[in-house]
Amino acid sequence: MASAFTASSSSASSVIPSSGFSCLGSHSEIKATQIGSLRLVGDRFNVAPSSLNLFGRRSSLKPLNAEPKTQDAVGPLAATIVAPEFEEKVEAENFEELAERLENASPLEIMEQALKKFGDDIAIAFSGAEDVALLEYARLTGRPFRVFSLDTGRLNPETYRFFDAVEKHYGIRIEYMFPDAVEVQALVRNKGLFSFYEDGHQECCRVRKVRPLRRALKGLRAWITGQRKDQSPGTRSEIPIVQVDPVFEGIDGGVGSLVKWNPVANVQGNDIWNFLRTMDVPVNTLHAEGYVSIGCEPCTRAVLPGQHEREGRWWWEDAKAKECGLHKGNIKENGNATASVNGKSAVADIFNSENLVSLTRKGIQNLLKLENRNEPWVVVLYAPWCPFCQAMEASYVELADKLAGTGVKVAKFRADGDQKEFAKQELQLGSFPTILVFPKNSARPIKYPSEKRDVDSLMSFVNLVR
Repeated sequence: MASAFTASSSSASSVIPSSGFSCLGSHSEIKATQIGSLRLVGDRFNVAPSSLNLFGRRSSLKPLNAEPKTQDAVGPLAATIVAPEFEEKVEAENFEELAERLENASPLEIMEQALKKFGDDIAIAFSGAEDVALLEYARLTGRPFRVFSLDTGRLNPETYRFFDAVEKHYGIRIEYMFPDAVEVQALVRNKGLFSFYEDGHQECCRVRKVRPLRRALKGLRAWITGQRKDQSPGTRSEIPIVQVDPVFEGIDGGVGSLVKWNPVANVQGNDIWNFLRTMDVPVNTLHAEGYVSIGCEPCTRAVLPGQHEREGRWWWEDAKAKECGLHKGNIKENGNATASVNGKSAVADIFNSENLVSLTRKGIQNLLKLENRNEPWVVVLYAPWCPFCQAMEASYVELADKLAGTGVKVAKFRADGDQKEFAKQELQLGSFPTILVFPKNSARPIKYPSEKRDVDSLMSFVNLVR
């Protein structure tokens, strides 16, 4: 919806139009929204509170993708008529306190607060998955809202059709952001189409997602995401309802210039889906094929019943790295570990049992050298901060207890930190945890291929290959 500043006096009034970008809402009839008014009194303006910049800096209107021309810029900037500038000091809001007040609020109440507070300067980030719930909550507030999405050029066909269905259902136009064509061309020419399988997804995501997002957010003062705490135990378990964005900058630039809202942070995935079914809104058809968390086609796969939804994203990498960079602020050093002492993680160790052998680097190297072992070994390559290692601790300790006295040795080898490169090269480490069986009469260990880590599945595999 086009925004306007209105300047008025006792004798005349005039309207200064803003850019052509639209703030689109749930109403079929688009109406102009006055986000601020300037009343001329004598030689100075009286400024209505609704037009004040929350952060006490200069205020101006910009479209979502407006940003000073840089090397990252994509295409010409949209024309923007800047409203009269003014300086006004306002008390910055304490968003930590606001997050505490809203901790038990419903997503609808949180969405209402966000849209009311930021008006045309906030937009919903729509990914093509269950983020449609955010659009439905926004519609229910009755307020106009903006929606943007990142088109990486590598989305599934089903996702593009879903975008179209959502636009028609809500009567909106999604504001798409695209990667820089020159950067994409250079990446593909130099490293090929699928380099991320070999050296990690971060570089590709930086070109196709992070930089376009940065340009989008430079035209806003706040954004709304669909992050939930249950989506990733390693990186999203502590996300607040609202926060000053720790990574990206808003229209005013600098630390504290962008606010990030997570209205469904405390909502469980099942509750989101019950809500979507009840409201009868469009959903991505990939969900019916086992896709839960949906991203780019090469980096997304369906998950099996019982698997965590993030296991379908970048499945060839460590669990702690399963963020593309859009929510980089979620990732803490050493995953969800506590503090570090002398550069080493101080998180408590796991897989502690009298029936478990703790192997050193030299110990596992000796095990690798043996071609004819007296007994088979089962070894888990782990990192104590890894949530997936923590999740299988009970079943692995139970496995050790069951195999005690059977002639099968059960062991653990901590493979993070300085040992990680060795484990990758010599022990087939792909992600944590990795489970290896060293058969009695075989030189090469056999890697457990499944992500089912219950004791029965592990026991069955050990009995088949030992």
